[in-house]
Amino acid sequence: MLKKLDQYIIKTFFGPFFFIFSVLFFIFMVNIIWIQLAQFTGKGLTTWEIIKFLFYMSVNVVKMVLPLTILLSSIMTFGDFGERYELAAMKSAGISLTRVMLPLFGIVTLLSIMLYFFSNNIIPDFQRKAKNMLYNIASSKPALKFTPGQFNEFPGATIKFDRIYGEKSEFLEGVFIHKVANSYEDQRTIIAKKGKFVPAENKNYLKLVLKSGYIFEDNIQDKNYLERLRQPGQSVKFDTLVQHFDISEIINKAIEDEKITDDYQFQTYRQIFKTIDKVKKDNEVTFNTLNNEMVGQTNSYVSYIDKIKESKNSKPEEPFKLEKVNKEKKLKVLYDAYNKIEMIQEDKKNRDTQLYDMIKYYNKVIMYQQRILAYSVTCIIFFLIGASLGSIIRKGGVGLPVVIAIIIFIIFYVLNLSVENIAWKGKMDPYIASWLPNMVLFPFGVWLTYKALTDSQVFDVEKYKALTKPIWSKFVKQREHERYQ
Repeated sequence: MLKKLDQYIIKTFFGPFFFIFSVLFFIFMVNIIWIQLAQFTGKGLTTWEIIKFLFYMSVNVVKMVLPLTILLSSIMTFGDFGERYELAAMKSAGISLTRVMLPLFGIVTLLSIMLYFFSNNIIPDFQRKAKNMLYNIASSKPALKFTPGQFNEFPGATIKFDRIYGEKSEFLEGVFIHKVANSYEDQRTIIAKKGKFVPAENKNYLKLVLKSGYIFEDNIQDKNYLERLRQPGQSVKFDTLVQHFDISEIINKAIEDEKITDDYQFQTYRQIFKTIDKVKKDNEVTFNTLNNEMVGQTNSYVSYIDKIKESKNSKPEEPFKLEKVNKEKKLKVLYDAYNKIEMIQEDKKNRDTQLYDMIKYYNKVIMYQQRILAYSVTCIIFFLIGASLGSIIRKGGVGLPVVIAIIIFIIFYVLNLSVENIAWKGKMDPYIASWLPNMVLFPFGVWLTYKALTDSQVFDVEKYKALTKPIWSKFVKQREHERYQ
């Protein structure tokens, strides 16, 4: 009897589970497509390349979709049981709510363990493939590397395009190219109205055909200083100019080589411990360097103050008078002091930025590691909340359960983002920040489970009206029936 009941409960749970998982996965994927696809479409990529990249990115969505799916499915399942009076029939047969929840609790525990291994082994591998593929696409497709209206670093040059258009983003407008030259080469800048990317015979080179422009050169080769003064530079007008750029170093870093392997997001839970130790040691070295620099600056300032005191004490009979100082000398002293203050402020700002980046990266590594385990525990907490709420509200379908599930998930998501930002700034321990959303929702889940087991009317509006009636009745004027007026 109980085995058939367990099979029925599990079957009822997995009905909405697969449907909800598919819908939520599609919604989260649309968000990724909305963000990522804009930089790839219309830039010469094949459909297979785009699908492959989106597939790699989609795997990361599972760790957020699964907890929400469990929450919503459990609310709908137990809400349907309550709405069809099946829970009442089970209780009348002597089967407690704890026994009804037991088979699904086992299933959810199994799903949470599967999510841990999925997040620990599969997601890092797919993250690595996605990042390598993104790097490879950006390297082998020139148009992807350039952002219109911005200066872009390229091998041997700095390039800017006002506009990039065309079916494969091969047409250009407002071309600016500045050759990165050393002290023994000619400085060259090219400006053209239009241009076009053309496939080169050698794939290690990028071919660019320019139209209607000028070449500005500062000739320094084989010329002394006097000759350069007589001919500081020259400009050459052209109708068509072909430029080749060597991109062999970039092309060699392809996806199949998987050169990008040093990211903590490509590592398992245990492997990240080594990364944490390494980052901690690097931070200690940096902290010591910064401390030594600060101590050195402080000592030099203290010695400078001591010298001033000695010079003052050597001639006490001639007090210092500002009026005797030359005006130009006074301005120079003020100018030097102002520059010194500016240098100290800029140095402090740079150090603060460096410290912030170090703390942020260290905390990000720890939070990424802890969330591999934390999201698995979230599945169990969401099941306790969902099953309890479903048995209390006794409403199935996609109406009220969906609203409640979305509200709970938004609270969880906002907590996640809030503690993440606080931890990145170094104002919260990253271990606490990783587990704080679970620590907040777990007591709520336990409380709801207790209320469901004791048949408490948590959402009974009339009950709360009766409790607050002594308060609001004082502010409401009692009306007599018209017949007695």
